[in-house]
Amino acid sequence: MVSVVLGRRPESSGGTVSHMNVVAIAILLGSLGLGLFGLIATGNPILLVAMTVVGVVLMQSPRIAQQWERAIVLRLGRFIGLRGPGLFWIVPFIENVSSWIDQRTITTSFAAEQTLTSDTVPVNVDAVLFWMVHDAQKAALEVQDYPQAVSWAAQTALRDIIGRTTLTDLLRGRERIEDELQQLIDQRSSPWGVTVSSVEMRDIVIPGALQDAMSREAQAAREKQARIILGEAEMEIAHSFQEAARSYHDNPTALHLRAMNMLYEGLKEKGALMLIPSSAVESMGMGGLMGAAALQQQRLTGGGDQTVK
Repeated sequence: MVSVVLGRRPESSGGTVSHMNVVAIAILLGSLGLGLFGLIATGNPILLVAMTVVGVVLMQSPRIAQQWERAIVLRLGRFIGLRGPGLFWIVPFIENVSSWIDQRTITTSFAAEQTLTSDTVPVNVDAVLFWMVHDAQKAALEVQDYPQAVSWAAQTALRDIIGRTTLTDLLRGRERIEDELQQLIDQRSSPWGVTVSSVEMRDIVIPGALQDAMSREAQAAREKQARIILGEAEMEIAHSFQEAARSYHDNPTALHLRAMNMLYEGLKEKGALMLIPSSAVESMGMGGLMGAAALQQQRLTGGGDQTVK
């Protein structure tokens, strides 16, 4: 009774704790002021008591709904309409506000723990639901506790979808699963006057042993791909050598120039050592060229002060 006298809004399903009703307090203070004025004027205390009772009764009539709220008004237990936002009046003791419906977007966290996928893998999934009440009358009259009903509907829908989805699809197709989950929850909650804006899956936790196996599988797949790339590179190099061999076969001069360049690159560093097959010396005429290169190398290493005649 104290909450009614002070003009506080009772908590209900989906409602919020209200602030003080300034209009109700003003009515009570005005009634008390008139009672005191009558007491001073007439000296009769009955007038003060009467005005106090009238003020207590009248202060139950004004109610204030916030911009985002709708009040469900019942008259002798029968629904007569929605009120708000702003100031509205009810008939004391005959009409009452059964609940206050918040029509802002509400976030609800829900989860499915140790739920088996279609390939029998236990997973823990956490998600967030964004929803709002679009029909306050249905939310108040069609379901007892619509926030709890929405939460249970979201959890059962998530378990249902996980149960008919493989682990691979669950990990790779989050957007598709979120859209499907949103449609399923919205279909279940629409009769309650609730619409679902979106569903976002925050985390998917799989067993540690399965994580290690998947990690090894991914590592093996990367090693396989690396070897395939290396083999393709070797094939490209072989094709390049084949084309070069054809060019040298048709042009012996180019082959000798290539041989000279190879010797130069190999012997230009001090102390370099090269091993050349004897067949290359005979077929490419590299004997005289190697002798000249060795003599030049001897000059560079210490025989520069000797004169070769």
